[in-house]
Amino acid sequence: MTNHDAPRFITVDDFSVGQRLDNYLIKQLKGVPKSRIYRIIRKGEVRINKGRKKADYKLKAEDIIRIPPIRTSTEKEIRPSEGLLQSLDSSILYEDKGLMVINKSHGMSVHGGSGISLGIIEALKSRYKEPIELVHRLDRATSGCLILAKKRSVLKSLHEQLLNHQLEKRYTALVKNIWSKKKHTVDAPIYQNSRYSVIDSKGKNSVSHFHPVKNFELGEFSASLVDVLIESGRTHQIRVHAKFAGHPVAQDNKYGDAAFDQFMKKKGLKRLFLHAKTITFTNPTTSEIQKVTAPLPNDLEEFLKEL
Repeated sequence: MTNHDAPRFITVDDFSVGQRLDNYLIKQLKGVPKSRIYRIIRKGEVRINKGRKKADYKLKAEDIIRIPPIRTSTEKEIRPSEGLLQSLDSSILYEDKGLMVINKSHGMSVHGGSGISLGIIEALKSRYKEPIELVHRLDRATSGCLILAKKRSVLKSLHEQLLNHQLEKRYTALVKNIWSKKKHTVDAPIYQNSRYSVIDSKGKNSVSHFHPVKNFELGEFSASLVDVLIESGRTHQIRVHAKFAGHPVAQDNKYGDAAFDQFMKKKGLKRLFLHAKTITFTNPTTSEIQKVTAPLPNDLEEFLKEL
């Protein structure tokens, strides 16, 4: 724990503009009970520009926040390796003053937790020394386009686009069995339990569109390369919907077909064949339509050539 013996004064940065005071303090004061945070706000120990504010006050640019002496938890700083930072630098597909889009590698987590000390977001925060947040997520096993916001206004705009289905995400996947070359829509609610996502009526509305682009007859098994457009963004959505449709994604250790995956492994496929290939949105900074493409990784490209 760290004991701050004197008040701290923090100037609100661009990323924190529009955030509620209570939510801001919860992030700043790690390890401090929420009841204590609300109490110091209510008693006026927290000041904004020398004045008292309520918990729902929306922060403004250049606001000066006075935080009273308070005991907080200390987190050991974990520094990303230079190799990881160089890899992230080379993965940037697009960047401007409000956001960046990177080509996430397979096997890389977007954030730390569950035994992973360092993810993309922690590494980038260390690199840039400024606020940066995930706009959406990608499974650890999935590669491809990932957007990060450098301003809260950009984050809010992109979240609204996600909510209103105005941010288009397209994926490439290899699935089991031949799928006729027409669009197949899976409209099935997804419910997330403690370990898996499942099709369940009590789940959230979820829609995925699968468009087969190439079929493969492989003897014992067959497969289809598909283009996938999702209207929602539930955890493991494509993988769950593909399984539900009878076409599980190749090398999916959660929702896949064990025999098919073993066959594909012998063919040379060593990881989940799911790649976020394009993302299209209205750039909040320029107000222009932005389309970013992540090329299919070399290992997946080479695997397809061998089929």
